[in-house]
Amino acid sequence: MLAVICDEPGKLTQIERDKPSRQPDEVLVRIRRVGVCGTDLHIFSGNQPYLSYPRVMGHELAGLVEEAPSGSSLSVGDVVYIIPYLSCGRCNACRAGKNNACRDLQVLGVHRDGGMTEWLSLPEPFVRKAEGVSLDQAAMVEFMAIGAHAVRRGGVKEGQKVLVVGAGPIGMSVALFAKLRGATVTMLDMRADRLAFCETHLGIANSVRIGPDDQTRLAELTDGDFFDVVFDATGNSKAMERGFGFVAHGGSYVLVSIVSADITFSDPEFHKRETTLLGSRNATVEDFETVLTAMRAGQIPCEAINTHRMSLSDVPAQFAGLLDPAAGVVKAIVEV
Repeated sequence: MLAVICDEPGKLTQIERDKPSRQPDEVLVRIRRVGVCGTDLHIFSGNQPYLSYPRVMGHELAGLVEEAPSGSSLSVGDVVYIIPYLSCGRCNACRAGKNNACRDLQVLGVHRDGGMTEWLSLPEPFVRKAEGVSLDQAAMVEFMAIGAHAVRRGGVKEGQKVLVVGAGPIGMSVALFAKLRGATVTMLDMRADRLAFCETHLGIANSVRIGPDDQTRLAELTDGDFFDVVFDATGNSKAMERGFGFVAHGGSYVLVSIVSADITFSDPEFHKRETTLLGSRNATVEDFETVLTAMRAGQIPCEAINTHRMSLSDVPAQFAGLLDPAAGVVKAIVEV
């Protein structure tokens, strides 16, 4: 079968591998769509903290069931999405229902080879029916679930003022689910095209471009109070540190992105505001279901978000172009 492997930063190679043999407790999935994530771009660029090379990327996955265990709820031909966080089920986090924070978590495309290939065989609990959505939509469920999980972690409530820093796909998913909870959402980013996209396609109320007067503008939008909940989705340590200053007194700060760095903040300011600081990692089954419900209700503009497409065989030649801001990429989908 065909697979695309990242041998080292900046180098992708098309290879042939043996088709996997399904184990008794596994489901054999024919991969049909792979969403390209910021994680994949970081792997290609050489700045993903949990990865060793070579690696087959890809964890935003949709496909068709080819084989399933006897007695499974899955049938041959079912459209499925993949939960790419392979948890152990035994550690403290798993026992508490927080499989997304498993002590021994193995993420497809990061800790082990992912879905930029033609078939994967995976334990049945991580293969889920994508009823009522298309293959394209099913490939978008995972990154949207990260946003839904972050919003749930932040406890966003109707009427609150929310700031999302970073208008990439994850930031957009955070904004969408905060908006669905009835919050007034403001986006902060350095790219005018991304901010315009959020206003036009996501219906975001306010957008502010990073610049000398951005803090003044954010203060004006909130009568000087700043924001009940701030989400960082930048993957930039300086932006993450600066975000503490945008949290209202008594508010919460949710770090959705991750960087290979220490994050520091002013302890007096942190205590003065009684800030709640939260990490948000991946998503749980509950968050995936939240996304599917929203998709079925037509609340997520999937067609607008999917701005680019390529075939699996074209990935080695075309992938680097996704890093060019001039290309206007929001979400690229690989067809297998």
